[in-house]
Amino acid sequence: FTGRYNSHKEKGLYLCICCGLALFSSETKFDSGTGWPSYWAPVSEDCIQRKIDHSGFERRIEGLCSRCDAHLGHLFDDGPEPTGQRYCINSASLDFEKKE
Repeated sequence: FTGRYNSHKEKGLYLCICCGLALFSSETKFDSGTGWPSYWAPVSEDCIQRKIDHSGFERRIEGLCSRCDAHLGHLFDDGPEPTGQRYCINSASLDFEKKE
């Protein structure tokens, strides 16, 4: 619960910290109770690359920036409607662009 963007409430876009690609909108951010910033959808299906991750004790889907291949976090199927997805993202992988 210490990530920079976990409790962040400003309106705008969350960008890849490495290359600046827009990844998530504040409009799809929700409080998942996990301590990580969570989103129910990316700004575009093309901006997130998905890859099977066997590094933990379970099979997970890793989310990567489609432009620079930076690790962002993981995707789970326990999010809210309308998608039912939860993109659980590490704050260290994000930058923020405030919407005026």
